[in-house]
Amino acid sequence: MRLLLVNPNMSTAMTDTMAAIAREVAGPAHEIVALTADRGFPYIASRAEAQIAGGIVLEMIADNLSGADAVIVAAFGDPGLHGARELFELPVVGMAEAALMSAAMLGERFSVVTFSPAMRRWYLDCVRDSGLKDRCASVRTPPDHPRDVDGVRSALRANLVALARHAVERDDADVVILGGAPLAGLAKEIAAEVPAVVIDPITAAVAQAMAMTLIAPREGFGLRHSQPLAKSSVGLPRPLADVIGREARV
Repeated sequence: MRLLLVNPNMSTAMTDTMAAIAREVAGPAHEIVALTADRGFPYIASRAEAQIAGGIVLEMIADNLSGADAVIVAAFGDPGLHGARELFELPVVGMAEAALMSAAMLGERFSVVTFSPAMRRWYLDCVRDSGLKDRCASVRTPPDHPRDVDGVRSALRANLVALARHAVERDDADVVILGGAPLAGLAKEIAAEVPAVVIDPITAAVAQAMAMTLIAPREGFGLRHSQPLAKSSVGLPRPLADVIGREARV
């Protein structure tokens, strides 16, 4: 199985961390192809930035589609996820949606804990779009945005543990999701300190992507009635223009 891990953030360090987790989850029999955006933003932290990154995600997938069995959008707000599902004939999984769906199967109520208040409303949108708003106990964040996003996993560790414990003790959450690519891998480290199930979104996304390849045979994607109309385009990279124009389907 060949999984594309598409990071629309311009951080190879984040990509490397998530790819290492993905390879541990997938095992040696499966290939993880990790991709990092070459333009856009060092870290996507708003709905506007996610809109811009969504188009970049579609280009990255189209450029690397050959031989892929599934795609993982490796940013917690899932930029470009729904558009990618429309265009490409294979399973496309987002970190946020995979974590939320997994949380709903692991407990009655869940909370999202992240490292910046800047993402709170956007992450609430993700919960709403997943259809799981009534199952969400809270989205908890520190009061201020950190200066160094790359270092939040260690610098804010104690604060994030406290927020996770508050989500359980004050919001009655059964499951805590650690939202944001910079927190990848932290769930396993703090699991013993939080009296609830703690979910690492990239782990959930890889597991869900592998499951989707078994649940949804590729043949069915080309028969979907919901596919967008084929059309010509101007100024798009050739691989993406071909997918939109239905000239090249892999």
